[in-house]
Formats: sequence, C-alpha cells, structure tokens
Amino acid sequence: MKRIWHLYKHSSFLLKMTIGFLLGITAGVVFGAQMDIVKPLGTILINLLNLIAVPVIFLTVVLAINQMDPKHLGRLGGKLLIYYGLTTAAAVLIGVALSLWINPGAGLSLPDAQVEKPETPGFSDVLLNIVPDNLFQAFSSGQLMGILFLAVIIGLTMAKMRFSDKTELQESGERLHRLFSAANDLFFLLLQGILLYAPIGIFAIGASSFGNQGWQTFQSLLAFTGVFYLGVLVLWVVIYTSFLKYAKFSIKDFFTNTKEAYFTAFFTSSSIASLPVAMESAKKAGISEKTSQFSLPIGAVFNSDGGALRMGVSIVFAANVTGLDLSAMDFITIVIIGTLLSIGTAGIPAAGLVTLAAVLTMFNLPLEIVALIAGVDVLIGMAGTASNVLGDIVGSAVVDRKEDNKAAS
Repeated sequence: MKRIWHLYKHSSFLLKMTIGFLLGITAGVVFGAQMDIVKPLGTILINLLNLIAVPVIFLTVVLAINQMDPKHLGRLGGKLLIYYGLTTAAAVLIGVALSLWINPGAGLSLPDAQVEKPETPGFSDVLLNIVPDNLFQAFSSGQLMGILFLAVIIGLTMAKMRFSDKTELQESGERLHRLFSAANDLFFLLLQGILLYAPIGIFAIGASSFGNQGWQTFQSLLAFTGVFYLGVLVLWVVIYTSFLKYAKFSIKDFFTNTKEAYFTAFFTSSSIASLPVAMESAKKAGISEKTSQFSLPIGAVFNSDGGALRMGVSIVFAANVTGLDLSAMDFITIVIIGTLLSIGTAGIPAAGLVTLAAVLTMFNLPLEIVALIAGVDVLIGMAGTASNVLGDIVGSAVVDRKEDNKAAS
C-alpha cells in the first residue's frame, strides 16, 4: 500500500488528472445517471479549491501591491486593461467569423424549456459591489470585486507604512508584511495537499456530468461544440502566441510550463479555483511574482476570453436556429457589446449566462437558446475556462516582460 501511495504521490499531476477525467467519462457513459452517486466527491474538490482561492486572491494582491511603486501599479493596470480589451474583442470576433463560415444551428429547433432572463447588474450595482460595507461579509459571501478592492487599499496602506519616514510605522508595516507572507505560504502548502485529492474529484465530476447528459445530447449540438473548440484553437495558436512572440517568450517552453494551470482549469471549469495553480505555473514560466501576484487575481475576476468566444458563437447559432438575418452593423455591435459585457461582468456569478441573455434580448432572440446550449455546457465550460486562465497568464507574461524592458532602459 505504501508503494502504491508513493507511486501515486510522485506521478505527473497532468497524467493523474487526465486518467481521472477519462475514467470519469467512461463510467458516466457506461453507467449513466447512476454515477450521480459520486457527484459529492467532485463537489468536495471544487469546494476545497474555492476555499483557498479567495484568501489566495486577497493575500497575493496585498503582497504584490505593498511592494510596488504606485506609479508602477497604475502603469501595470493600464497595460492589463488594454490587453484584456484586445483579446476579448478578438475572441468575440473569432467566434462570430467561424460561426458565419460553418453555420452551426441550421436545422435545429428550440426546446420547450422556459428560461428566465437573469438580471444584468447596473452601474450602481457594480459600484456598490466593488466597495463592500462589511469586511467579513465580503469574504463570507465571496464578493470578489469587493475583496479585490479591500486588497488594493490594504496593500497601498501597508506600502505607505513600510516606506514611511517614521520608524514605528516602518516596523509595523514590516510585521504586517511578514504576517501576510506567512499566511500566503500556508495556503500554498494547503494547495499541495488538495491537488493530491484532485484526480479523485475530477473522476467524480466527469462521471456525474457525462452520466447525466450522455453522448446523445451532444450529437445534435456537435457543430456548435466543434465551432467553439475550433475558435479556442485559433485563439490560442494565433492570438496568444502572437502576444508571446511580441514579448519574446519561447512558445513551446511557455505552454509546457503553464500546462498544469490550463489543464486544471479545463478539468474543474473554474478560473477562481484554478488560480493557485496558475500562480505556480506563472512562476515556472519565468513571470515575476510581483507581476503575477497582481495581474492573475485581477484577470481571474475581470478577464473572460472563453466567455467572449462562447458568446460570439452563441449569437450566430441563435440567429441560425431562429432564421434571423443579422446585418454587418449588427455583428460590429455584437463585437463591441460582447467585449464590454465580458470584461464588465466576468466577476459576477453565472457571468456567461448574464452576458448571453443580455445580447440575445438586445437582438430580440429567444432566451430558450440558453436551454438548448445547456446540453453541451459541460464541454463548452471546460475549454472556455482553460482559455480564460491561459489568457490571464499570457497577459501577465506580456506585461511583465514589457515592465522589465522599461526598467532596463
């Protein structure tokens, strides 16, 4: 038994995750809905990852900011925002272009299911979510934008203390810095233990998801799923590699060093839960901790290339199903609105549903399309989340390299 545990513990993380997922799919297809019995094991994994993700977001942003010059912080944030806008717009455009070429949805009919339109948050709602009225409630309810706001102001205050002219404030700032660093180390050690359990949880997620939906559900939507995955391939091969070449990174080494991050995102379908693994992968890829600790948590909350790509494909899919002819101006509007909505709502629950529903309503398309797409939601969510996480790391790499070049000159 000890030998088996040793072999399991020291085997490749990627190998263990892949085997767990493939076994899960096989069990789901063979035993069908009976595999619901293992679903709690998958829920436990997601809960464990979410358990450490929120404190990791908070601690890493605080630690990153309290070591930065405020001018550097503003410059870094500005570059990240430009990057998010470019990649998100590219993702929507790729989704629309490929869908117009392949035309998924032709010949399909709408399901009878009625779908309620989720509320799209207004500007005041977003603003109030950014500034929480209760420190503990922000953490207990998982208000990610509020947590980021707290991390930024606490990090800035700690930086002011550490670089103060007063000795007492300097000493207090250093003590706080050591405390936050120790807590951060604690959660990353916890992550190592959680990742040992991960393949079991991945088996359960695969078995229960595919057991309930089965392959028959996917057959009628194969074209939609195929277009989306083709779009993901184009996004990775064309857009992400172009940014990496621009920043003079080795493409092969980068994808090798970050594979644990995007595979974890693929298997768990959660950008937030994958964040701790992404932080470690960024370090392997040669990205400075100062940059990655600031940019990756921001990206996990605000950047959603996968969601933007999904929306581009979904709108054309919906138009084909309903027989609606969209004009060139309509598609330009989709790209612009899709970009803004994907960035603006990426941090809220069910962000993909909110953005898709908002754009469907804008073009008077039925919300029942959401129910139709739900049949392949598992497969779409996996590749979309992997794109979100990889896109965040690429953005961090590009900004980090440009900041290094600026410092060198």
